[in-house]
Order: sequence, then structure tokens, then C-alpha cells
Amino acid sequence: MSAAAPSPEARRAGRDALVAWAVVAALVASVVRIDVTLPLIGHLGSALVAVTLLYAPVVVAARRKEDLLDYGFATAPVGKNVLYAGVALAIILPLFAAGYALFYDTVCDTRALSDLPIPGNCRRWHGFVPHWPRYPGPLLEFAAVQIVVVALPEELFFRGCVLGLLERRWPPTRRFLGGGIGWALVLSSLLFAVIHLPKAGDPRALATFFPGLLFGWMRSATGSIAGSVAVHAASNIWVRLLDEVFLR
Repeated sequence: MSAAAPSPEARRAGRDALVAWAVVAALVASVVRIDVTLPLIGHLGSALVAVTLLYAPVVVAARRKEDLLDYGFATAPVGKNVLYAGVALAIILPLFAAGYALFYDTVCDTRALSDLPIPGNCRRWHGFVPHWPRYPGPLLEFAAVQIVVVALPEELFFRGCVLGLLERRWPPTRRFLGGGIGWALVLSSLLFAVIHLPKAGDPRALATFFPGLLFGWMRSATGSIAGSVAVHAASNIWVRLLDEVFLR
């Protein structure tokens, strides 16, 4: 028995999601490499990307006569968001720390692989021996930026707006602990990964596809972007903290 044809509204939702992504991707590609630092604003390119990602869902919602609440811009359900985010971080952070140590121990001791890390990092790696960050101030500033300038805008646009609309076009074929799994999740994660390419042109940026799957699943399971914002920001901060603690 063939699947029912999507309704006109479902088709429109999918089209709106893809058009919004295409416009945002073009804007991001044009501003992300602006390497100018301004007082009170900081890195201008990053600030413009954040503004673009925050403003785009507002425009889409207005054109569709919807509200940002329809795109998960809410903390409720608080308990479910806290539970999902807490469990995800309890699993992810220790595993990533172990993988971090294994990665540097392997590639920095293997000449053929020593170009894989960021240039210069192998010279700073002295084994999985922690030391207190020398300058905690910049680390705290980085944490604030990750929450406000990176995680919140990206989650509102990609998980709140794009995934939310794509799930109307391609409803999940199955669910796991309440989170939808289907073409909408895969496509939104792919679009999330691709938009990271223009910043440095590094194909390794496509690895963001995988955390995109987790963030999207969380948004689908809770109906809110709060949990995915928390996990997204905490994951980025964790990477920076590992660098500060183990690279010297």
C-alpha cells in the first residue's frame, strides 16, 4: 500500500524550510569570513552569522503566520529537557574525553597522521596529564559566546525552524524515546553540516552531521530546543576545556 500524498501545507512547509536554508546558507557564506574584531561586538563575521540565524526563523514564522513557540523556542517541558540533556552529557562528555586522548596519543606518535590535528597541537600535547588553565577568563568568555552566539542561534534555526518544518513534510517513520527518526532528521543534519563548510573550507566540518542527529532527535522528543541548546553549548565548551587542560 503506497504512502498517502503529502498535503499542500506539508509541501509548503518543506519548501519553506529548504528556501530558508538556501537564503541563510548564502548569507552565512558571504559574512562568515569577515575577519574584523570590533569593541563590544567581537568577531564581526561570527556576530553577523548569529544575527542571521536568529532573524531567519522570525521571518519564516511571520510569513507563515506562526510563532517562535511553534519552532520550539521555549524551555518547557523543563523536566524532560533537563533529563534528556543530563543523560546525553553524562554519556557524551566522558566518551569524548577518552576519544580525545586516544586521538592525540595516536596521531601525534604517528608521523603519517600528524597533520590531522590543528597545526601546532601535537607540539602542545604531552599525554593525558591535566593542568589548570593558565587564563580562565577567556575560557569563561568562550563559554558565554558558545551559549548566546553559537548554540542558541544554530538550534533555533536548524532544529527549531528547519527540522520542525521538514518533519511536517516528511513525518518521522519511527520514534525512539519520543524522538522522531526519518528523512527530516537526516536532511536537517546534513544541511547543518554543509553550512559549516564555508568558514574554513575544511571537509572535516561535515562531521557536525553526527551531533546534528542528536540535537534534532532531542528537539523532536521534547518539542523544545532548550535541551539541544544546552548539549550543543556544553559539548563545544568541553572541547575547548580539554584543549586548555591538556594542550600546553
